[in-house]
Amino acid sequence: MPKGLAITLLFLAGLLALYLGTLAFLWWRQERLLFYPEPLPASYPLATAPDIHERTVAVAGAQLSVLQLKVPDAKGVVFYLHGNAGNLARWFSNADFYRAARFDLVMPDYRGYGKSTGAIAGVEQLRADMRAVWDAFAGEYRGKRIVVFGRSLGTALAADLAEQLSSEGHAPQLTVLVSPYSSLRELTAEFYPWVPGALLRYPLDTGSHLPGIRGTVLLVHGEDDALIALRHSRHLQQVLPSARLLVVPGAGHNDVHEFALYRQVLGQALDAL
Repeated sequence: MPKGLAITLLFLAGLLALYLGTLAFLWWRQERLLFYPEPLPASYPLATAPDIHERTVAVAGAQLSVLQLKVPDAKGVVFYLHGNAGNLARWFSNADFYRAARFDLVMPDYRGYGKSTGAIAGVEQLRADMRAVWDAFAGEYRGKRIVVFGRSLGTALAADLAEQLSSEGHAPQLTVLVSPYSSLRELTAEFYPWVPGALLRYPLDTGSHLPGIRGTVLLVHGEDDALIALRHSRHLQQVLPSARLLVVPGAGHNDVHEFALYRQVLGQALDAL
């Protein structure tokens, strides 16, 4: 074999080995790439007002930290699944909005986030955890208005839960998906086109759940979102044409909730229930 060809083949073999090694790393360490928890000590005081209560929900192998805002004569509850970074100390920050709307707010931390124990180890575990938290609170809200709310990472989980409840005859009156992705597989392909889709252990396909949701679906997206592009919400609206899409001019991914238009439309949606 000519020396030049041998060197070329050796170089290509090295590139292939590097590629396969990278894929193996991505398969086994996906959690570190997808989830950015910020743990808190067990003594950290999450409840900052008399009407906000710390709760704990036991799941298989872990304890999940949950905050619950309880308002007088609540119309119902907003069950809020947050994004992939931080913890409840950051996410549970808009209590006054829900007080004014007369809605309780229930928000869990995922495993490893905040004061929640354990670690995320699979999509079915994640789905089961969120259902367990909902089941722990559902009895308090029988006969009241139910809103399932997802933000960023939480949008697929929220759509999944809303579909589950709909199939069981307990559909939420409103499902709100803020900065949603059509599927995590599609989002990953935009940033890492060289990664085979089959490698993703967390497909989290938001669009697949929408047709099974009963009740109103509200999609909200910042027009200038550079992390999850607006086209994801537009695609979801094509999947479910009855869904309303609110595009917030000037908003990005992390600040959409700070815009008056967002608060106005969400407030009107809650008031209409």
